Amino acid sequence: MSRLLITGGSSYLGQHLVPQALAGHEVVYTYFSHDPWGWPQGRRLDLRDGVAVQALVAETRPEIILHLAGSNRGGVVMAEVICQGAAHVARAATATQARLIHLSTDVIFDGQHAPYREEDPPAPLHEYGRAKAEAERLVQAHANHVIVRTSLVYGLTRPDHGTAWVMAALGAGQPVTLFTDELRNPIWADSLSRACLELAGLDYRGVLHVAGAQCLSRAAFGLKLLDYWGVTARATLQLGRTDPTRRPQNCCLDTGRAQRLLQTPLPGVDEVLSRPG
Repeated sequence: MSRLLITGGSSYLGQHLVPQALAGHEVVYTYFSHDPWGWPQGRRLDLRDGVAVQALVAETRPEIILHLAGSNRGGVVMAEVICQGAAHVARAATATQARLIHLSTDVIFDGQHAPYREEDPPAPLHEYGRAKAEAERLVQAHANHVIVRTSLVYGLTRPDHGTAWVMAALGAGQPVTLFTDELRNPIWADSLSRACLELAGLDYRGVLHVAGAQCLSRAAFGLKLLDYWGVTARATLQLGRTDPTRRPQNCCLDTGRAQRLLQTPLPGVDEVLSRPG
């Protein structure tokens, strides 16, 4: 049993990872505005407050920090949460010699040279990608780190935020466009949670691409999830193409290293959605 600090416990991934972690570890998780459980292990934390981050880490003395927290709301606040948060967490991890598992993204790439390997340099096209690339750079200052680059996270017990938005918009008769030329490796939240917890106990350091085995378009992925959730009202659904100067088109990741390193399976969308029950 290890002592874990999980930032962003209230995030979509966090709500899958925290219960798994509690089954075998001593856990403290953080949230910013809403604690989904109200458990005694939860602590409110603003990652932009470096003193508060240092204090929490000094108090809880985690052996492993899983840094899931972030923001995709855009603007200055997003960049502050992602970049300042990463810097503060990395500094606190160094002070306490904790292992740091940092969650990053496939959209740090420009979408023109897929499939991307761990050694490929970031070339982000938008502010979220730029913030996440900078966060990676900041985390690399801490020796005992793993940067987990992943993709679209989805689950089977409740829709992810993006799918929930699409479902609500279609139900309200609002227009929705799914991109046919934006390619990603969606990953099941249970698989990503298990992979992160497995990495916590390994000696691997550096970047690792942890994503689903199946690379498919946002449109194909979205339609599969709508089928899974039984959404038939699609009168306002459109298929379209993205602007390659503003959004990366093909961010498919080479996950061969992760598949060789981890015992945790990383199945594709079709395999996950076909599971019984």
